[in-house]
Amino acid sequence: MMLIGALTRQTGLLRRRPSWDTGRSFWGWLNAVFNKVDYERIQAVGPDRAASEWLLRCGAHVRYQGLDKWQQDYNGLPSGPLGKYKIQSINATESCIMAKGFDYLDGLEHVEEIRLCKCMYIYDECLQRLSQTPNLQRSLLRLWVISCGNVTDKGIIALHKLSNLEYLFLSDLPGIKEKEATAQTLRQSMPGLQLELDLD
Repeated sequence: MMLIGALTRQTGLLRRRPSWDTGRSFWGWLNAVFNKVDYERIQAVGPDRAASEWLLRCGAHVRYQGLDKWQQDYNGLPSGPLGKYKIQSINATESCIMAKGFDYLDGLEHVEEIRLCKCMYIYDECLQRLSQTPNLQRSLLRLWVISCGNVTDKGIIALHKLSNLEYLFLSDLPGIKEKEATAQTLRQSMPGLQLELDLD
């Protein structure tokens, strides 16, 4: 009888939960599923194809070496010999990529630019993970971080490990509280960097 009473109370609580909360939980769960890394898939199809599938599944776009067109359609991903298409650019604007999926980036050797704009799951941890990826330390030349509200000075400062980065654009990042000090740290550690700021 006590068990039935407890279940009834639990059900009542669930019923009274606002509908927006249930929807938000569902989308959060689905986005986490989209970011789950399939290591067997990486082995089977190669890092660039597997990363393309992950990025497009999450709403991002990719562009391959030697091609001008952005790939946006998951079902239209090009086929061909293993390793034929190498990701050169990533546009993650309004995508649901998150840190748990960043293992997909480890095998990418040709990424020159990444655009992170209005990415609600991008935190300092993501930028730290990005900057610690050896292949990206070598290949990444241009990076945009725009309107990612969870990014703070700590995440931006971590980018100094991207030793070949030539251009960094930072805009609308309310989590950055020490704008001048952070910019100075980057400029000192990356003297060749063109740093463009649009921060209040």
